[in-house]
Amino acid sequence: MEVEIKLRLPDAAAHRRLSAFLAHRLRRTHAQRNLFFDASARTLAAATAALRVRLYDGSDDRAPSRAVLALKRRPRIDAGVSRVEEIEEPLDPALALACADDPARLGGLDSPIIRLVAAEYGVGGDAAPFICLGGFRNTRAVYDYELEDGGGGLVLELDETRFDFGISYELECETAEPDRVKEALERLLTVAGVPYEYSRSNKFACFMAGKLLP
Repeated sequence: MEVEIKLRLPDAAAHRRLSAFLAHRLRRTHAQRNLFFDASARTLAAATAALRVRLYDGSDDRAPSRAVLALKRRPRIDAGVSRVEEIEEPLDPALALACADDPARLGGLDSPIIRLVAAEYGVGGDAAPFICLGGFRNTRAVYDYELEDGGGGLVLELDETRFDFGISYELECETAEPDRVKEALERLLTVAGVPYEYSRSNKFACFMAGKLLP
């Protein structure tokens, strides 16, 4: 179970302000290309599941530095706390590109995730081959942030997500202590003078809806 705090920023100005405030804590920045796969009948989406290939960095779309295959299921989000069942595994970048070009190839991968999708949802074989639904791009800045109370460090992820229909901005943090960490992030944003609200939907839901959701 992946548990994350998700706080939505209202606009580019808020994103720039928080980026500047955290600049000295920056660890790295990733350019991500996210592609989603399903059967033509949207079998996975109907079961609140999302199969994603994420391509990282590279000089262009044809040369990613790495790729990750992920299955996310049964998402729940309440007051900015997101919980989702997630399984991930690395994927050869060249193979990921080949599957983007020919989505049906994904069903032939020697992959625990693909076998699980076939067994539980019946997707990926000849009767329900994979298609690519499309996706979105995300620029993720990753920061190290020490809690003021001496309670350890956090890894913060500041996202600028570009959909075909708009751009969203979000601060995320994976944690096993959501209540404590959410309070710490709210304090951080208040000190930085950055407005925010609790995210009520995830990026995949926005993508599927074809519009920016709160």
